[in-house]
Amino acid sequence: MSTFESSIREIQFTQTAVFNTLSDLSNLERVKDKLPQDKLEQFAFDKDSLTISVNPVGQIKLRIIEREAPKCIKFETEESPLPFNMWIQVVPLGEKACKIKLTIKAELNPFIKGMVKKPLSEGLEKVADMLQLIQYE
Repeated sequence: MSTFESSIREIQFTQTAVFNTLSDLSNLERVKDKLPQDKLEQFAFDKDSLTISVNPVGQIKLRIIEREAPKCIKFETEESPLPFNMWIQVVPLGEKACKIKLTIKAELNPFIKGMVKKPLSEGLEKVADMLQLIQYE
């Protein structure tokens, strides 16, 4: 099992506000315009799932499989050239801030791991960047 982790990011909103926003994927409407349109062809979501077409990877569909309020949201791929699990951890940092970290775990043979390690790590960091930009309410 291969594990990829984003750097830990501080967010100046409460753990509960961040969890509540991220655990309902329909809230992504707020950040849709901040996504790099040259890398995305399709972007659709509802409360529990997210479908995104990423160049050159192809279509990826993630579904929330577990919500552990207010600290963790777990996802699983339903459609992907590379099946994986992902989760977002949300940890309090005082009363008005929190920290997040994204993790992906996938069964990869050494050859595939070598090919996807850099793009997957960079992708996780970009998602973490985007999550820092959201105005959590």
